Amino acid sequence: MSIKTIILAAGQGTRMRSSRPKVLHEIANKALLQHVYETSLSLENNQIFIIYGHGGETVKQTLSSLDATWIEQKQQLGTGHAVQQAIHHVDDPDTVLILYGDVPLLKAKTIQTLLHKVSLTSLALLTVNLDDPTGYGRIVRDKDHAVVKIVEQKDANEVELQISEGNTGILACKGSQLKQWLSRLSNNNAQNEYYLTDIIEMAVEDGLSVETTQAGSQDEVLGVNNRSQLAHLERVYQLEQAQTLMEKGVTLRDPARVDVRGSFAELGQDIDVDINVIFEGTNRIGSNVKIGPNCLIKNASIANDVEILANSVIEDASVGVGSRIGPFARLRPQTELADHVHIGNFVEIKKSTVATGSKINHLSYIGDSEVGSKVNIGAGTITCNYDGVNKFKTVIEDGAFIGSDTQLVAPVTVGKNATIGAGSTITRDTPENQLTLSRSKQLSVPTWQRPVKLEK
Repeated sequence: MSIKTIILAAGQGTRMRSSRPKVLHEIANKALLQHVYETSLSLENNQIFIIYGHGGETVKQTLSSLDATWIEQKQQLGTGHAVQQAIHHVDDPDTVLILYGDVPLLKAKTIQTLLHKVSLTSLALLTVNLDDPTGYGRIVRDKDHAVVKIVEQKDANEVELQISEGNTGILACKGSQLKQWLSRLSNNNAQNEYYLTDIIEMAVEDGLSVETTQAGSQDEVLGVNNRSQLAHLERVYQLEQAQTLMEKGVTLRDPARVDVRGSFAELGQDIDVDINVIFEGTNRIGSNVKIGPNCLIKNASIANDVEILANSVIEDASVGVGSRIGPFARLRPQTELADHVHIGNFVEIKKSTVATGSKINHLSYIGDSEVGSKVNIGAGTITCNYDGVNKFKTVIEDGAFIGSDTQLVAPVTVGKNATIGAGSTITRDTPENQLTLSRSKQLSVPTWQRPVKLEK
């Protein structure tokens, strides 16, 4: 079966009260339109067309990586008119699937069920039963429960307004039939628009049956029209991700307080995640990893038996087996920690490697550095890697001990098993197995007196 998917993404979204096109608003750091695109991408033998309009160039440029044919709807004259813009790409034998760029949580399984109902004698329609169908077109059925038409909210009479079954707008049919129906559309309605929903009545008139199916939940087919609905679907999506993590064996202290804004390339066993943890990008997390509250983990590789304490940030970095990070630590991009490394509170590491068994426990900045094994870096140590124009490298060899409040002015190398006295500013390479320090001689002045406040 050849599928042509047409995603309607031309709406202005005035109720969002935003200068950004509606379909570019995000759930889990991903545009609404991209969610729909990725779901449709899972269909085999499928070609995707995106109809854009309001803020169209912004939409097209922002999502230029999508493998789709972009078609502009220069005038927004209704959903039927939008589909007409792509109809010349449709061949008669094609199955045409109509989706909406602001319905982000639709499942591939639901689409497959819908597509299986399409034939030369039937059109497939996705409907939803609602406690409050306000704003939805109503599904009108005859006494035999067969669908006869869809009536839009503004065109419905009092009886039709009582119908609780609503139209999601999502449908599928054969290309040959869709071409005929689109050519017969009229804008003789309250909105003066060409409604795609009018093809339902045409299909019935042509002797086709309208086969309906429903999604697993109302939220799956909910469109985003305002900020409240966007926030609601964000929570729905995040609870789905939390459920998936728990099914894979991850312990979540509170499933309602974890956000997954990406994916996992690897998940080990017995991972424990505390509250308010955010996962972004693509992460690899080994077994027996414990992540404390309020952490951000982004594009990270976390090995087995790692403990990440509260309020830590790990971005584009790797952490070796049995290491401990935090609290309040930050691992910036291109940081690589070997096994059994300790990174303590208020330590920031950037574009550096730290070898096995080394410790940087307090209030330090290590940037553009190569730290050997079993190194101990004292509190308040800074690698001065930037001269205002260029970055330079600091090398700290195996077994070195760096005293507190030390500045290592790069480029500089601290030799193997060297000791740097506290409070030193090191500007030249230091020898192995020796104490190096640079500080002024300590003096005590017995004749000095503390100033006193003068009387007025």
